[in-house]
Amino acid sequence: MLVARRQFTVQDYHRMRDVGIFAEDDRVELLDGEVVLMSPIGPLHAAIVRRLNTILSQAAGHQFMLSVQDPIQLSDLSEPQPDLALLHYRADYYAASHPQPAEIELLIEVSDTSLDYDREQKLPRYAESGIREVWLVDLSHQQIEQYIDPANGSYRTKQTWVHGQTLTSPHLAMLNVRVDDILG
Repeated sequence: MLVARRQFTVQDYHRMRDVGIFAEDDRVELLDGEVVLMSPIGPLHAAIVRRLNTILSQAAGHQFMLSVQDPIQLSDLSEPQPDLALLHYRADYYAASHPQPAEIELLIEVSDTSLDYDREQKLPRYAESGIREVWLVDLSHQQIEQYIDPANGSYRTKQTWVHGQTLTSPHLAMLNVRVDDILG
């Protein structure tokens, strides 16, 4: 039996939102033309996002903008919602369009129940789009995976950071963050 699937564009996805198919607080994202339901956010996940929000806001100063659980547009078929994104400053605060890969310095996904999805589905799309750096905060294993140097749909460099270490960004000098400050 063949299953018919329809691929949606970002424009289709926005129209669905505009006509009320998705409510404003529905936890969905568009990945490769498919609408994906996202897991509910638990208290630990939310706490880590808040910690990172505080840490990155202080580090970024006025040079960058921090976006929390907002959409980014990777292509005409993908509009995921990472937990945090460090963006180039734009005077309109991205009112005219969602941030695109060239405007993104760092993406962070906080993963508890979504680790496999984040690692196997989202991470390759971030690499394909040329996102320079991605952190996966793995709550189950109490570690942070840092991915840099995107090429051919994957990241050439992966480093794992654990309690007692200080995570450093190779291209964002202001980012030297103690893992303990993130994971508690």
